[in-house]
Parts: sequence; structure tokens; C-alpha cells
Amino acid sequence: MKPISPPNSNEPLTESQIDRIIEMAWEDRTPFDAIKFQFGLVEADVKALMKKELKWSSYKLWRTRVENCKTKHSSKRNTDIDRFKCTRQRTISNNKISKR
Repeated sequence: MKPISPPNSNEPLTESQIDRIIEMAWEDRTPFDAIKFQFGLVEADVKALMKKELKWSSYKLWRTRVENCKTKHSSKRNTDIDRFKCTRQRTISNNKISKR
């Protein structure tokens, strides 16, 4: 299996980047748009990565959860939510969270 790399990039994702993408994918409040913004992976790429990295039972649980979660898809989100992150969190750039 070839390593997953973001579109427009020839370098594969590092282990820490893959771990962060998986973490973001499991978070209910983090939309796929945030993953695309930070890592360049669209929803289909995230699904492929999750399928490759997780156990089959964990992947099935995640897919069920994502399909029923309104906050993961921008089109299903409440229009009042217009951000990727918590209001108490400072700016995120290149997957580095600044300290408070």
C-alpha cells in the first residue's frame, strides 16, 4: 500500500500528522473542512486514511458516528457556527496550537 500524501504534495504524511488527523476525525466538533484546511485532505482521503489506520470495528464505529454527526459536515452545521475551533482557543496555524 502506498503512503498517504496530501494532494499537490509528493511527501507522505508523518506519523504525528496521521495521528493528528485521526484525532481531528474522531472529534465531533471538528469539520472535514478543518482537516482539508490544515492538511489538504478531503473527506474521501480522510475516510481512506481512517480505513487504513484503524481496526475494522473501530472504522465502522467511526463511520456510523460521522454519518449521524451534524457538526462534521459544513452543509449540515448550524449556520451560527462559522469557525473550525473553540472560541477559547487561540489561532491555529500549521497544526501548532499557540499557548495561552
